[in-house]
Amino acid sequence: MNKIYPSAAEALKGIVHDGQLLAVGGFGLCGIPEALIAALRDTGVKNLTVISNNAGVDGFGLGQLLETRQIKKMISSYVGENKEFERQYLAGELELEFTPQGTLAEKLRAGGAGIPAFFTRTGVGTLVAEGKETREFDGHTYVMERGLVPEVSLVKAWKADKSGNLLFRRTARNFNPAVAMAGRITVVEVEEIVETGTFDPDSVHLPGIYVHRLVLNTTPEKRIEKRTITEKAGV
Repeated sequence: MNKIYPSAAEALKGIVHDGQLLAVGGFGLCGIPEALIAALRDTGVKNLTVISNNAGVDGFGLGQLLETRQIKKMISSYVGENKEFERQYLAGELELEFTPQGTLAEKLRAGGAGIPAFFTRTGVGTLVAEGKETREFDGHTYVMERGLVPEVSLVKAWKADKSGNLLFRRTARNFNPAVAMAGRITVVEVEEIVETGTFDPDSVHLPGIYVHRLVLNTTPEKRIEKRTITEKAGV
């Protein structure tokens, strides 16, 4: 089975549609599938519910889909770096399901593992727990959280072989493996594709069984979210 597609647009063809639940890997701008997000924007699909730690920044990453009003709801843990995200939410134009960061990661991991729900102490007694089942274990109250199974997951990895086995690069791994495992269809953008058998099996971060489509992007922008420079005396 050939998993390699000639472009991001081709990789999304026939699998994205209005009203869909999608998950997108990355943390801020680190490890986001830039080409796939841009291709998703260009499809014009709308009323999307998107699972992602945050929504990029204004005009880049998922921020592009907020500007075009293609997202109706975000399932996220952080909104602080995107002013349009904040504005739409406060104006009642965007639904938001706030989810603690660790809980979000576990909801995706659970979805990928076929676990429909789990209990956690995180969020008990806060808005996060409103309307959710709670239960006592060992003298503590836990809230039940449902696993997440997006129809399509968009993921960024560093390298792949032709079978879809993936290597991630340092902190760009972040949410990407969990997002990849959770998706019913997972599309992965990589910087290099090599022959199957090139990787030492012990070095593979995510096996190809979770990957359905691959697209090559050899020149991602990898924009830096915030650059801070320390001034030194005499420099």
